[in-house]
Amino acid sequence: MTESASPHPPGADLNRRDFLRSLAGLGGAAVALQALDQLALDPEQAVARYEAQLQELIYAEGTHLESLDVLERMRVELHRALEKSPAERRWVMVIDLRKCVGCHACTVACIAENKLPPGVVYRPVIEEEIGTYPNVARRFVPRPCMQCENPPCVPVCPVNATYTNEEGIVEMNYERCIGCRYCITACPYSARTADFGFTYTQGNANADGLILGSDIADSYERAPNFEYGKQYPRQPGRSSPVGNARKCHFCQHRILNGQLPACVTTCIGRATLFGDANDPDSLVAELIASPNVMRLREELGTEPRVYYLV
Repeated sequence: MTESASPHPPGADLNRRDFLRSLAGLGGAAVALQALDQLALDPEQAVARYEAQLQELIYAEGTHLESLDVLERMRVELHRALEKSPAERRWVMVIDLRKCVGCHACTVACIAENKLPPGVVYRPVIEEEIGTYPNVARRFVPRPCMQCENPPCVPVCPVNATYTNEEGIVEMNYERCIGCRYCITACPYSARTADFGFTYTQGNANADGLILGSDIADSYERAPNFEYGKQYPRQPGRSSPVGNARKCHFCQHRILNGQLPACVTTCIGRATLFGDANDPDSLVAELIASPNVMRLREELGTEPRVYYLV
């Protein structure tokens, strides 16, 4: 089978290999290591066998996901959710404000994952001072797109460039967007920004003797990104994010490939959690039932899918 005909996206085999290692903690160490050996010898057959063994481990009697690190547990639950039809899944994000230390690793990871230019930030971390002097403290509030179930940004778009897909994620259609930015004004969470085509290397020197001139660095910034599972070149014109509104999309291109969003995997305090709330046994379903959960601006009736633990 050629690379282009392979049903598995680039890097999928490596991701499966890492995932198998994590599943060893479920009591399937021998099975996982055997699959790793086969993967090195015959990748296609090993992947097929891995899929069957993965299901056996996920649904095995006596498997206690609670004993795993939360990242490993969420990976198992993500694979389980992907077996259902898109309409049966309800992706939600839970952010534990008690664990967030304001390191901004999630912000940086999001920028790197989605190749965001200057002025475009999908996941800022808002800092808030709480308490009364002299007993004050800092609270950090990561703010991705809320993925509202009643999104105000959708009905104001004159060309239907922003819409809710079958999984409930609010998407942008860059081919359709005309850059009117009505959606930016309509969003009550300021979760949308406009891409004006800026680069970080604008105005940098470019001369002989420099280790890295602006021309070389700019070529990296102009490399395509892969939001929504498509390749988008960074150049003015249609089929490009340049000139359009942009927003967080829960790293949909990652979750459909069996990977957690970039902000989740890079959180050093395990403060950001992700999963299918329609799975009653999932970590996120357990957390959003907590008495200390809240959502931002619930009075607006937007029904956000981002929950905060306070």
